Amino acid sequence: MEKKPREEKRWPEGVPHEISGYERPLFSILDDAAGTYPEAVYTIFSGATRTYGRVRETADRVAGFLATRGIRKGDRVAIFLPNLPHYPEIFFGILKAGGVCVTCNPLYKSSELNFQLKDSGARAVFVMDHPTFYSTVLEALVGTEVEVVVVCNVKSYLPPLRALLGALMRKIPRADRHEPGHFMYDDIVGNSAPQPPPVSIDPTRDPALILYTGGTTGVPKGACLSHSNLVSNVMAVEEWVRIVEKPGDKPVKPEKGGAHTSLGVLPWYHSFGLTTCMLAVCMTASRVVCIPDPRAGNPPFTEVLKAIEKYRVTMVPAVPTIFSAMVNHPLIDRFDLSSIMGCGSGAAPLPRELVRQFEERTGAVIYEGYGMTETSPVLTSNPTDRALRKIGTVGLPYPNTEIRIVDLETGLRTLPPGQDGEIAASGPQVMLGYWNKPEADKAAFREIDGKRFFLTGDIGHLDEDGFLVITDRKKDLIIVGGFNAYPKEIEEVLYAHPKVALAAAVGVPDPHTGEAIKAFVQLKPGAEATEEEIIEFCKKRLAGYKRPREVEFRESLPLSVVGKVLRRILREEELKRRKMS
Repeated sequence: MEKKPREEKRWPEGVPHEISGYERPLFSILDDAAGTYPEAVYTIFSGATRTYGRVRETADRVAGFLATRGIRKGDRVAIFLPNLPHYPEIFFGILKAGGVCVTCNPLYKSSELNFQLKDSGARAVFVMDHPTFYSTVLEALVGTEVEVVVVCNVKSYLPPLRALLGALMRKIPRADRHEPGHFMYDDIVGNSAPQPPPVSIDPTRDPALILYTGGTTGVPKGACLSHSNLVSNVMAVEEWVRIVEKPGDKPVKPEKGGAHTSLGVLPWYHSFGLTTCMLAVCMTASRVVCIPDPRAGNPPFTEVLKAIEKYRVTMVPAVPTIFSAMVNHPLIDRFDLSSIMGCGSGAAPLPRELVRQFEERTGAVIYEGYGMTETSPVLTSNPTDRALRKIGTVGLPYPNTEIRIVDLETGLRTLPPGQDGEIAASGPQVMLGYWNKPEADKAAFREIDGKRFFLTGDIGHLDEDGFLVITDRKKDLIIVGGFNAYPKEIEEVLYAHPKVALAAAVGVPDPHTGEAIKAFVQLKPGAEATEEEIIEFCKKRLAGYKRPREVEFRESLPLSVVGKVLRRILREEELKRRKMS
């Protein structure tokens, strides 16, 4: 891909503008890592480790088992698990059997899971041996095509002594009972040969994964990602991330074969955690610490801090709310977080003040990026070099990726640099399309200059250096007296207040201006503030029409599964309250 002049001066040294070799099966990245570094550790869970060689062998056994149960190329298989060491074995095993993974949020209720199982036509499901998770699956099976249920217990994945003590004290979770005909994971692994069936994969056309998206804005849609979509994005992540391993050194590509450890704090059923953590570590045969419950500990997130210190974590892909939870943790001074080198942030806007606080605490560098489930997910990222990044933007387009800003009406007219419009993306990471949703595909894709572009639904512009600036999503635009107010800009100011931990700005009805702005604020632990104090703070930093008219303090704000503050929920609650009053 041709280098654009305005990107030249900030493009990271050594990072190619174009990569190749991604037209291959996704499971090949595991096979390559296991072939070169069979004894390197892949997963760490409660002190127990599993090597790349062992994970590959187990994945081969899972594939062999699925083949014996009639799973064939193209069949969908659901994974209903938190971040456990079983996850990569099962994920790659499904792919080796020719199946298509359907990753499901383990916090879903039965009706939500039932929708995904029905919509995807899943024929099998893997579930954690747990009273809640297993019972949810049992209820969700009604009316589906699921024929195979595999129950995954954690006992065999714990260190021997901990497993023994946990069993004696009944602290290892398991369901009260198992339905006849359901399989235990340890049994299928122990009884199956490590021989995946012969399957011919077309990497560019065959789906590897169906990820559901849009649940916060309407009926969820399944984004179909091909093997090449995901391999290209994982390869781009490896090329892009350059870190400073010693103060004063130049940023370099992370060393392979176990030199680095990633924190598996993002959920792997979501594209961000799946690609930038669980899959990305395969490219360098690095370690990953499995974190099934990020909020574990007293206070919450204490176990995350313990894991960083204990395992000397070097890489932390996360969302802003996780970085905020860490820097605002009341016990943070008790933990050594100096091992952290690089932190990729995404899924929600990253406040400048949070960047400053986190980097001062850890010495690490945070690089904000942008992407979507439909794009595997990364489209752009800031350089990982402090001298090149631009805080307040989401960076430059990834290798092989083209970003255009198009008009909001047709999505066909390209707008000049600096002008806001809808963000459109083209590249090898852009999905095949939505599962069984041809009308949604027609609305989402445009052909521009002979290339296939995906309309993201986000508003932004490219600045003078080619960096992407997100203004907001179209649906979140607040119109105050005819003026456009963007929640992101208002929230950026709220986050700059020293007492604010989380914030959201929404539009509420106003008889004079059509809409007015209301801010919802979660204060930092132990902090106190008044509505007048917050409004006065905003007065000095925002134009009149952008200032909140009201401020409501809450102990917590509703978050999506990846840590985004759900403005939609707050607005719905506010509209309902106003109707009743």
